[in-house]
Amino acid sequence: MRVIAGKFRSRPLQSLRGMDLRPTADRLRETLFNVLSAGNPDAFVGTVWLDLFAGTGAVGIEALSRGAARVLFVESSSSAAGLIERNLKSLGIAGGVEVLEQDASRALRVLEARETAFDFIFLDPPYRMENIYVQTLQALSQSATLLKPNGVIIAEHDKRSDPGDSFAPLRRFRILKQGDAALSFYRIAQ
Repeated sequence: MRVIAGKFRSRPLQSLRGMDLRPTADRLRETLFNVLSAGNPDAFVGTVWLDLFAGTGAVGIEALSRGAARVLFVESSSSAAGLIERNLKSLGIAGGVEVLEQDASRALRVLEARETAFDFIFLDPPYRMENIYVQTLQALSQSATLLKPNGVIIAEHDKRSDPGDSFAPLRRFRILKQGDAALSFYRIAQ
């Protein structure tokens, strides 16, 4: 596993052996960022990201590599949270990051109380936990502060499952399938 592009291009990222971690594959991560940038190399400069169920931190680190100003990583496993810290340290990333070692629902409440707003929110819970997708997307849809007006939420999920088309006011506007995985893109319906 490696950083695909940007400042940390080709730098390796570590994972944990034997854990129930399923890092976003390099190819899928590349597709994700290509879709979001729509050919604009500066699309992520200055953006704020939330990497929920962060695992190795690969998606948030990729965002930082491509110019994001700030990334918050949320991971409930202490082993995985420690891994994110080690991956950040190995790249020399000290500023513009925060690792919250707590479950996603609690982290969302904390971030909402802080009135933190994100340009991009990426969520990738274990595929088998289909109900977590719905709970998380519903919580995000009910928040008045977490997603910026033009922000995008991306859910990585098993291509055989579907987290849903709409969580008013969030509406899915695109779905991409690659291998066994799929990416569902949501934004606030205008």
